[in-house]
Order: sequence, then C-alpha cells, then structure tokens
Amino acid sequence: MSLNEIKSRIQKAEETTGRPVGSTQLIAVSKVQPNERVHAVLQQGHRLFGENKVQEAEGKWPDFKKEFPDTKVHLIGPLQTNKVKNAVALFDAIHAVDRPKLAKKLATEIQSQGKAPDMFIQVNTGEEEQKAGVLPAEADTFIKECFALDLPIIGLMVIPPVNEEASLHFALLRKIAERNGLTGLSMGMSGDFERAVALGATHVRVGSAIFGERDYR
Repeated sequence: MSLNEIKSRIQKAEETTGRPVGSTQLIAVSKVQPNERVHAVLQQGHRLFGENKVQEAEGKWPDFKKEFPDTKVHLIGPLQTNKVKNAVALFDAIHAVDRPKLAKKLATEIQSQGKAPDMFIQVNTGEEEQKAGVLPAEADTFIKECFALDLPIIGLMVIPPVNEEASLHFALLRKIAERNGLTGLSMGMSGDFERAVALGATHVRVGSAIFGERDYR
C-alpha cells in the first residue's frame, strides 16, 4: 500500500463520517525501518513521523531534519524516566505519558529546557497487565494531576487489545477525552485507522502499510 493510498483512505473516511477533510493527521511510524525507506517517504513530501525508542530516533532524525527542517517527529512508544531529558529535546510530541513519576519528570525537564513537546496521556482501555497506560477508572484523576503540573496535555492515546473490537476502545477514549476537555485522540493503526477516523481520531499511527514489513533481525 502506498502513502498516497493511505492518505486517500483517511480522506474518504473523513468525508463519509462528516468530519472536516484534513482533520486527521497521519503519523508515519518509521521505527525499525531502513533509512532509505524513511528518506523515500520524506521525498514524497510527508513530514510527520513516529518513533518508539529515544535512542533509535537520536541516531536517525537529527540528520533527516537538517535536510527536511519542517519535519515533526513524535515519540509513540513507552518512555523511561532516564530518557526524559533526551526525549524533550528531540521530539515534537510524546504520546505515552502514563504514570505520575514520568509526569513529574517531564514537568521538571520542560522547565529546565524551556521546550515543551505536545503530550498525550496513554489510557489502557483494555486493562491489560502487560501494557502501559493509566486505567480508565484512574484517567480523570491523572489528567487533573498532569494539568496541575502545567504539562501541555493535548489529548489521549490508546492501543486496543488485539483480540477485541477496536471501535469500542476508540469510543471509550473519546468519552474520557470529552469529559476532560481534551480534543486530541491518538488512535488507530494500519489495521483499523478508518474506524479510528470515524470515531474522531486526530492522529493515526500507520507504519508497515506505508513502509513495508519491518525486519527485526
């Protein structure tokens, strides 16, 4: 599937559900992708990318940003507290704020650097033990804690359980966001991004459908 095909499918999903065309941003997930594939997508004019790991992004994006200075890179994977300084310096947005310790560390680092990436709180809507994210029942309290720290929280993020209907989780995320006055919804991946758009996604995260299958060897 090509980049243009993904973009046209997003636009069609927006039109079908009565959303403004262009209201959904496509994050091209470039984690573990060879640099030549990423460069090819940059050359096609795409400028919003997602990475899972701070270290991998540090080895890739400073050079790409010299060539394509208007590029934005979002951290969409889990963030360890010992990587916060580097993450705040490098990324334009962080999608996985998920615990008080991390929130406090981010607030301190923002003050130190005078730079504040946009932030999303990850909600573990499936309440899966192995997955990061604040539990739905605790989300309202945690959102308030993040606001109290002056974190630039613009929305929520979710990764639904693989064996459940994603739309149910997207709808729950939107409900939590709405009652907390948040408009950003980072939800939807290669297999379900059209359903996410229909339920109000502002950011969809698509990787292998754009770049091809990842080689983890």
